[in-house]
Amino acid sequence: MDQSKGCVKLKISRDFRFGQREASKGEDPIVSSVIIPVHNASQWLDDCLDSISRQQHTLNVEVSLFLDSCTDDSERIVQDWSPRLREQGYAVTTSVENDENPKGVGYAKNRAAKQSRGTFLCFLDSDDVMKPTRIQKQYEMAFHNHEAQIIGSRFTRDPPDSTLRYTKWANELDESKLTLQVYTSHGPTVIMPTWFCHRAVFDRVGGFSEAGKGTPEDLIFFFKHLRLGGKVLRHPDDLLVYRYHPTATTFSIDEQTIWDLRIQEIQEWVLSRWESFTIWNGGKQGRKFYRSLRTENQKKVVAFCDVDVKKIGTSYTYEESKEKPKPKVPIVHFSQVKAPLIICMKMDLTGGKFEENLESLQLQEGKDYFHFN
Repeated sequence: MDQSKGCVKLKISRDFRFGQREASKGEDPIVSSVIIPVHNASQWLDDCLDSISRQQHTLNVEVSLFLDSCTDDSERIVQDWSPRLREQGYAVTTSVENDENPKGVGYAKNRAAKQSRGTFLCFLDSDDVMKPTRIQKQYEMAFHNHEAQIIGSRFTRDPPDSTLRYTKWANELDESKLTLQVYTSHGPTVIMPTWFCHRAVFDRVGGFSEAGKGTPEDLIFFFKHLRLGGKVLRHPDDLLVYRYHPTATTFSIDEQTIWDLRIQEIQEWVLSRWESFTIWNGGKQGRKFYRSLRTENQKKVVAFCDVDVKKIGTSYTYEESKEKPKPKVPIVHFSQVKAPLIICMKMDLTGGKFEENLESLQLQEGKDYFHFN
């Protein structure tokens, strides 16, 4: 319907030829829906949809797209691809919303998911490309695991020299740590464009934040999933080309916003259970972590630890504190500390020396220490 300026123009079209109606006898339901939020993605969308057409699977699959107030050729590209995908056996569901302002990626993901009918949801960003076996392989993994799982995969970064340390960490992180190192870095331990999950996971969390531009909706969803007892798995294969470019949604999110969210979570789910702890890093990152804590958690910090002889034996005075006298935290050698610890050191930057020092303490990650780096 067309309404006055500033109101929504909404169009919905569905193809249910492959059993996606309220099923009649003998019809197979849609097994998986590929969920694609779209906003001004014409530069990438052909490659994205082509990667769906090249999927090698034996499933009934739906492609569900929500176009959020696009002003480029995205709608035309979707219109061109829809009949081609249907000819290949895909059900196609599209919605187009035109408003003065786009509602954001969380809103678009929610609409694409809610209008879809698949038992499983395969999330895909409109600027990324799936490898040919992605849907089949992640479905098989999801089918054999409890429905309260998010299943990700390894990925290839494009261009290959972008975010090298992050890509290495995300692809090589041991599976046992996928739910432990959740307070590190700038996103979930499995990147969102590789997520494949049962619809019950989406429903249990309640969808993505719709706060709009600048909101890390994937990280918010991920943390809530974990709080509700959800698990995380990663397929061992590389199943996605993950593009890095200046117009990516990632660049609209301020680093401080992500930092504050991580601080909130680690205080709620880790520090609230500890009576005292030490921060590993007497330098800039460790002190920023300390300053970011609520007062009751700052009071739990018994020491910073470090290896820098210039810092050891000194103390850090929190000058911005309103307390009198100002809080003063000693800095000690790492070998003197007792668990628990918050690690504010970045990995792979000391030629293995930091990792060797940590290992020498014979501590258990997730019990004696957590990473926040």
